[in-house]
Amino acid sequence: MITVPASPPAVPAKWSDLADELDRWAQEGRTATLWWRDDDAAAPSRRLDDLLATAGSMPVALAVIPALAQPALAGWLRQLPAVWVLQHGWLHANRTVTGKKSEFPASRAKAEVTADLVEGRSRLKALFGGRALAVLAPPWNHFGDGLLPLLAASALGAISRVKPRPTAWPATGVYEANVHVDLVAWRGDRGFVGEPAALSGLVGHLRARRTGLADADEPTGILTHHLVQARATGDFLGRLLALTRAHRAARWLDAAEVFAPALGIPATADPA
Repeated sequence: MITVPASPPAVPAKWSDLADELDRWAQEGRTATLWWRDDDAAAPSRRLDDLLATAGSMPVALAVIPALAQPALAGWLRQLPAVWVLQHGWLHANRTVTGKKSEFPASRAKAEVTADLVEGRSRLKALFGGRALAVLAPPWNHFGDGLLPLLAASALGAISRVKPRPTAWPATGVYEANVHVDLVAWRGDRGFVGEPAALSGLVGHLRARRTGLADADEPTGILTHHLVQARATGDFLGRLLALTRAHRAARWLDAAEVFAPALGIPATADPA
């Protein structure tokens, strides 16, 4: 288990800071792995098309809402390489009365949670086939720890939440790989969080991995929401992809690679 110390206050970062951090990975003969998760997919749209156009050949994991997923999305994705599907809850409905939003709060009946998980997994498999990975990306990134054993019982072998993971296996048969940098300013205008904050999150997690303050094996995750993505977010992503493509110490993983320890999917597998 990795013990994650209290994080110091985030310091705004610049592009040169990210390049310098990647240089340090290179100097140590190591590879800085990254991955990209986009939430709230349900149907083809211009915004989703724009996001995937920005990604180009870079892999993206789409967290799809099972109850709202349209067959047209499955047909559309068949034309696109390197896009895997994660399970974004069931209905993306808030089930808490007070406190932070969650579809799966600790107070929810376990039978209800299991039913939603099983139905969601079944629907995504029916729509997307082998492209649908057995990975839960819970809405609002909240999932009660006491409910984690229900994942394996629901044919889900992994979870993706937010912040550095304290352990890769938070429950028996359940693997965790999270995202660490959310590009949406949810507490502001829901626009782009800004370059200094986004770069600070990236550099901070990469540095923590390199220096042993976070799990070095957990890929650094970027989180987007195409439905509310601002133009500035796309500009940032384009520059980020260009910088990391050109750096020998950076490598983007697809979701099959990220969750391979739990799912047993060969790293060379393509979405079906």
